[in-house]
Amino acid sequence: MGTQDPGNMGTGVPASEQISCAKEDPQVYCPEETVGTKDVQVTDCKSPEDNRPQKETGCCNPEDSGQLMASYEGKAMGYQVPPFGWRICLAHEFTEKRKPFQANNVSLRNMIKHIGMGLRYLQWWYRKTQVEKKTPFIDMINSVPLRQIYGCPLGGIGGGTITRGWRGQFCRWQLNPGMYQHRTVIADQFTVCLRREGQTVYQQVLSLERPSVLRSWNWGLCGYFAFYHALYPRAWTVYQLPGQDVTLTCRQITPILPHDYQDSSLPVGVFVWDVENEGDEALDVSIMFSMRNGLGGGDDAPGGLWNEPFCLEHGGETVQGLLLHHPTLPNPYTMAVAARVTADTTVTHITAFDPDSTGQQVWQDLLQDGQLDSPAGQSTPTQKGVGIAGAVCVSSKLRPRGQCRLEFSLAWDMPRILFGAKGQVHYRRYTRFFGQHGDAAPALSHYALCRYAEWEERISAWQSPVLDDRSLPAWYKSALFNELYFLADGGTVWLEVREDSLPEELGRNMCHLCPTLRDYGRFGYLEGQEYRMYNTYDVHFYASFALIMLWPKLELSLQYDMALATLREDLTRRQYLMSGVMAPVKRRNVIPHDIGDPDDEPWLRVNAYLIHDTADWKDLNLKFVLQVYRDYYLTGDQNFLKDMWPVCLAVMESEMKFDKDHDGLIENGGYADQTYDGWVTTGPSAYCGGLWLAAVAVMVQMAALCGAQDIQDKFSSILHRGQEAYERLLWNGRYYNYDSSSQPQSRSVMSDQCAGQWFLKACGLGEGETEVFPTPHVVRALQTIFELNVQAFAGGAMGAVNGMQPHGVPDKSSVQSDEVWVGVVYGLAATMIQEACLWVTVTSSTSFPLLEGKDYTASIYPVEMAIQRV
Repeated sequence: MGTQDPGNMGTGVPASEQISCAKEDPQVYCPEETVGTKDVQVTDCKSPEDNRPQKETGCCNPEDSGQLMASYEGKAMGYQVPPFGWRICLAHEFTEKRKPFQANNVSLRNMIKHIGMGLRYLQWWYRKTQVEKKTPFIDMINSVPLRQIYGCPLGGIGGGTITRGWRGQFCRWQLNPGMYQHRTVIADQFTVCLRREGQTVYQQVLSLERPSVLRSWNWGLCGYFAFYHALYPRAWTVYQLPGQDVTLTCRQITPILPHDYQDSSLPVGVFVWDVENEGDEALDVSIMFSMRNGLGGGDDAPGGLWNEPFCLEHGGETVQGLLLHHPTLPNPYTMAVAARVTADTTVTHITAFDPDSTGQQVWQDLLQDGQLDSPAGQSTPTQKGVGIAGAVCVSSKLRPRGQCRLEFSLAWDMPRILFGAKGQVHYRRYTRFFGQHGDAAPALSHYALCRYAEWEERISAWQSPVLDDRSLPAWYKSALFNELYFLADGGTVWLEVREDSLPEELGRNMCHLCPTLRDYGRFGYLEGQEYRMYNTYDVHFYASFALIMLWPKLELSLQYDMALATLREDLTRRQYLMSGVMAPVKRRNVIPHDIGDPDDEPWLRVNAYLIHDTADWKDLNLKFVLQVYRDYYLTGDQNFLKDMWPVCLAVMESEMKFDKDHDGLIENGGYADQTYDGWVTTGPSAYCGGLWLAAVAVMVQMAALCGAQDIQDKFSSILHRGQEAYERLLWNGRYYNYDSSSQPQSRSVMSDQCAGQWFLKACGLGEGETEVFPTPHVVRALQTIFELNVQAFAGGAMGAVNGMQPHGVPDKSSVQSDEVWVGVVYGLAATMIQEACLWVTVTSSTSFPLLEGKDYTASIYPVEMAIQRV
């Protein structure tokens, strides 16, 4: 917020009547045409550069939000805002400006090394964007700017999401499956109106924006008296209204409910406004929720958008609101803005207004009596290029020193979806409960407003054991829940599956494949919002703990999908960007890298990733075997284990060819043939070798469970020989070498070298009779990693760098060896906890990536599982 010219405040009030004022001395202005009102109080606030004293009073969060709350000058702490979470003053400005990873971030040495790939990428990018008119699954040319604006998203799992920023803006949209639009829609706002003795005394858009449209509205909220608090799936925004003795607390609720496979799928969000009157005069309070039909971009341009009011009464509860119909193909939808009618509230609406106008009519309508005119009937469909918005208002009386509650919901109904290839029709999970006809928005609104209290009870029951545990640090409590947002906002889809759509010949040996997919649907989430591939399996390895611990049936469904894809092949040949070689898209009996691109036809066409031919990657097959056993161990589902056993045998047989010298240990191929796809690995390696031994140990256990003695003996022999080779070739007395090559980086300390041990311990193995890696070696390696990769990197404040040379300098041999990967850091921390390395601390600087803009599949739930086990 910079210094403003009072003539450009965006209130729609003549410049001669606008007065910039300090927060301690609110001024008034008399707008024109304010029939039936008296002076309306408007506040403006100085910029951070003024001489206002800086105070931290009011920042009482036990987490110590520090600089994020340093600007807060209010005293209000809000209505029932929890002590733990992520808190920030709305006036806060981040000093660190982050930028996407681009070519200029690559060293000259690495740039020369990858010049061939760069040229092939440019050719592929041009063909994709200019010829096919598609968006690249990785777009290094048009990177999305990193903006530290995002907060908790709205919407359950798989029905699309709408992200609100921590300043209240509706700013990131994922309604079309897996495809994001980063656009702040100015008309989507909450506005408060206060009236005393029949006169409007205060009316304010609850936004810091000062836009060029809707200029008749009173913008520019003073952010120094408001703060945001996130504890996903809920968030609170507290507004202390200067000079009014009124505090507003907006609570945002989304139905993210562990072990729930119905309500967790709903595309809804609820906003509960608790209004507290700290004064001695009675008040009439109104909150107006305005919403544009669409985002104001190309999807709206064809026209044909229209709004209509609705009222739904069921079970003694009444909900009123507006339906915003957006029939644009290929994925039409209806948005519902609604409010709950109670004995103490009045709900009114305006069906249509122009969101690109001054907004004078709407503003004056609310200003006149704190309500809207509520015209009957639907609006006229819009003409080409013309926008339309609507608004719903809830009003209530507020006694002196009293409190009232106003309840809104936002729901969207896009039941039938097409992915980018526009091939197969899919139906979202929630349609099982609310129908597939596109008329469910009123019922979704009614259901949300009547059930949100129950949702909150279930959310509290889930979170309280962690929040009440005094042994856990505050940052951990925040990260554990806030970082779960990606399960819903990772471009996530949760789809219904028709039995006749499953290939009978492939699923014949998996007896519970059809029942699982039929009963629980098909789940997919992206590797990253700008790294657009569903269920990228090498990184799902790190994130999967959240799914298996909270929604285990979705994890099993995902595993069945992976098993199906493993048994398929696609022999279409294509060029791979790193090597330039031509090879098939997918070979049989190897785990795919991903399940496909939402801009194509995922599940039908897998392996959107084309940088490497991942059929020769060394880690994917192993990660499947490890996750299968982990999922069995945590669920006890023997039917699942029996179904997966033949697939595990097939992928391990494919993996055997990488043990070229038959010493029981696989070798990497001299290129980046694993999840670190820019980091070359040659010969036996700590990472892939460790995963291999862990997978072999798990095969021994599964063979015993499946009664396959000959196979158990076979893998026991491989394990014995492999253990000897691993220790002989890689252990150097302090840690396991990165690999066995003659290159300088072979001696690097890899932070992820104990990934195999991590998974074994998570499965109840890895010690005693099932020990694979000598415990003293594991503990010594973890200590070395902590000393070098953590404490000797960035002052110990950024987590563990992927690679560190033994003399304490980051490994810069690749574009990835000197990076920090959040999922790897959490896995490392979990391993340290499992091994009782209590001298370790995990930095909180990696937590809450809502602000980062670029989000990768990662989860802190491995740490939570390790804590629970210990």
